[in-house]
Amino acid sequence: MNPNLEEEQCLFAIHHATHVLGGKWSFLVLGQLFCNDSQRFNQLRRKLGNISTKSLTDTLRHLEQNEIIDRKVFPTVPVTVEYSLTDKGRDFKRVISEMRYWGQKWGHNNQTHHIL
Repeated sequence: MNPNLEEEQCLFAIHHATHVLGGKWSFLVLGQLFCNDSQRFNQLRRKLGNISTKSLTDTLRHLEQNEIIDRKVFPTVPVTVEYSLTDKGRDFKRVISEMRYWGQKWGHNNQTHHIL
């Protein structure tokens, strides 16, 4: 295979993955959903700590549009909405696990942060 074509395809695949996963909160939302099968909006917001309502809403919408998470609405009063990973989202677990390993190994002074 042409090395330039292979490199171009590699970079395109990485670009696509980073676009689908979106902003800075996406990885932390995915991490929370890996640890818990499904969560409601306020559960996620509390677990993530300093995320604004708008940032979480935008992140969840982006991940849903890209078929990484599923949004299920329950007809309760008030309405209950739960978020969970799709098969496409669960397929990302190995990457999140490697990020965790890397962060534990190389993180600043190996401090534990209680986000996940």
